[in-house]
Amino acid sequence: MFSLKQNSWFIRKVVIWRAVASIAWSVLLLPVTAAVFVLLSRFSLFHPIQWISDCTSLLAASSTVFSLVVLCGVVLITGFFNLEFYTLVPAIPCSRMALLGTVLHPRQCVHSLVYCTMGMLVMWCASVTIGGRYSTLGTPCRQSESGEVVTCLNEYHLFILLAGAFMGYSHSFLGVVQNMYYVSFQPIQQYKYPRFKGCLPMVVKCSVIQALYSARNFAAFYFFFGYAPKTWISSTLNLQIDSSIQPLDSLTGLLDFSLLYHLSISGTFLYLTWYLTVLLFRICVTEAYSFPVQSTFTEDAEQSLPKVLAEKNTLVMKFLALQDLALLSHHSLSRRLEVFSLSQPGGHAHNWNAISRECLSLLSELTQRLVAHQDAVASNGRVKSQSASSDTRSASSSSSVVSGTEDIAETPRLSVPLRTPGSVFKSSVGGANNALTAPFTPDVNSPFSSPAIRRLVGQQDRQSPCFGTEQSPHIMRRGPKLWSASTESQSSGSPPASPATVPSPPAASQKPSFLAQWLQNRREQVKSFLAKRVLIMYLFNKLPEASSQALFADSQAHIWALQGLSHLVAASFSEDQFGVVQTTLPNVLSCLVVLLEAVDRHFKLPHASSKPVRTICSMGDSTYKTLRFALRAALKTAIYKITTTFGEHLNAVNISTEHRKRLQQFLEFKD
Repeated sequence: MFSLKQNSWFIRKVVIWRAVASIAWSVLLLPVTAAVFVLLSRFSLFHPIQWISDCTSLLAASSTVFSLVVLCGVVLITGFFNLEFYTLVPAIPCSRMALLGTVLHPRQCVHSLVYCTMGMLVMWCASVTIGGRYSTLGTPCRQSESGEVVTCLNEYHLFILLAGAFMGYSHSFLGVVQNMYYVSFQPIQQYKYPRFKGCLPMVVKCSVIQALYSARNFAAFYFFFGYAPKTWISSTLNLQIDSSIQPLDSLTGLLDFSLLYHLSISGTFLYLTWYLTVLLFRICVTEAYSFPVQSTFTEDAEQSLPKVLAEKNTLVMKFLALQDLALLSHHSLSRRLEVFSLSQPGGHAHNWNAISRECLSLLSELTQRLVAHQDAVASNGRVKSQSASSDTRSASSSSSVVSGTEDIAETPRLSVPLRTPGSVFKSSVGGANNALTAPFTPDVNSPFSSPAIRRLVGQQDRQSPCFGTEQSPHIMRRGPKLWSASTESQSSGSPPASPATVPSPPAASQKPSFLAQWLQNRREQVKSFLAKRVLIMYLFNKLPEASSQALFADSQAHIWALQGLSHLVAASFSEDQFGVVQTTLPNVLSCLVVLLEAVDRHFKLPHASSKPVRTICSMGDSTYKTLRFALRAALKTAIYKITTTFGEHLNAVNISTEHRKRLQQFLEFKD
């Protein structure tokens, strides 16, 4: 119980306080962005002195102070949603229907509603700051018939408010489509200020571009549908419509340069406020953290690097630990010596055994995942090839070598798949819904959650469009072969059934009933009917690269494991005084070679080697689309790092003949 409480406090210290720091910095930047917005909203080219004096007096006005208080509340809510919705493993929809289901999910609908409200609040603050004809919703006007003064609807103020709601929904929608809630770690570590300074021009550019796109789309939307909300709001609030003013839901009303200018700068201010909060959150959460290799005191043992690497419930801590492992293996001599050290008393290499065990377990899990995907391709209407079966056996044997060796693990265990956002901050202290489970915890049991998320938590959805592989029309036309090997027999290790051992057909009494056959026929007819409809096929067809991207969605952890493991093994050639690494070198080499074979075979599949299209400007992080290429490069670099360091000494390592031939290609620089 004590260790669980201490671990809970450790998570709070590392992650929660980083999120709080990002929100604090966002609040501190609000006066700066608000001052820039005031200068742009009151800009006057021909009266610069009056422009500066008006802006100075406006910044000190009580309305501006109240607007800043409202904006601080908006930033706090935005920071909370960042903490609630962000994930380290992106949700990759494998079809347009899955993406549509994610957008229409109740949780996402609540998110969109909140952002619409926040957009209206920010645009209300902007309209009050601009003043003039945008200041209030009701304005006095004179009736042409009776001549009395009544309160009329200020359509300019309403236009700005509805534009804020439209931009809020656009931001929420693009957050799903562009994976804006995905937090990626930078391959090159930077301090917070240089990274913020380097990303600031991109954030401003994206804010301007997105504001212009949203202003154009909202103007078109208001032109066609603006009359309905204007009439409803005027009747609800008992406001008259001034007929002497040109309505904004007309072409003449929308061709107002001043209106479009104020709409654009207000939208830029809105997006800049949200994007800065997102950027600061990413910078603070992904900042490198140094874990002690071995703890001095017993109560700090749960905070050591080997213990955090073995953590199964907190994905963000596991990522930070793997990142720290990659950094220490490359840059810190003193910490590498701690990894190679022996325990006193006893003389056991506990640090190296624990670190290498977790790294090899991660790599073995990825190998099994790739082999299973290739088996699904091979068995999709065809007999699985002998090479695929041999890959399955080699991957399973590599996994057993990793988990069953006496030098690494005392007892054999299965490779544990890397946890996903559904299990981050999961603690037995307060249950799955306590305050610590809120960050990085999307609904895994949701019918619209990503199949990659379910697979990584051990919930494979066979009905998901990502299950299996991309089915070409030629393969779909083929029925399954009579003597094709079953998946169950291959996964259990038993040989496929031969024709002589195939059971005889069931008796007549075991045939399905007439009603079951009728329902099955009707279902096939409905499926055949829907398959001929273009819209249905457009929604349900698999996206070309989605399956490949989903397989490598969490590969940043594997890249760090490869970097850390290879640098430690290479450094052990001159720094390992006790030879603790040499005992596990055959397992490391075998694991890397088997993974390389699986990766090479995966890139021969359709769409696996196609490069994604670059986006012009977006705050959504699309680095997950190229993780498979980064993993392949990191894997080859890791093997080259080891082979160039050990050279011909690798001939004395006890590995299989096939693996030795593959390593010889790296020694001769032919791969």
